[in-house]
Amino acid sequence: MGKIILRLDRVMADRKMSLNELSERVGVSNVNLSKMKTGKISAIRFSTLEAICDALTCQPGDILEYDPNAVSDSEE
Repeated sequence: MGKIILRLDRVMADRKMSLNELSERVGVSNVNLSKMKTGKISAIRFSTLEAICDALTCQPGDILEYDPNAVSDSEE
């Protein structure tokens, strides 16, 4: 089975937005956003995803990517 990969860091870099600025706009702590940037989360609320997409003017598919060849953490 594949793995969902978070590309939040890439989208933030493209938009030249810092973690602090995104945190303020979205209302999510720096710690939680940092975990999202590094892919250290197993779930995300739709409301958080919506707020991130709104702040970054992007689509969920810009942030989330499915890699069918990657090994998920539960399979390691």
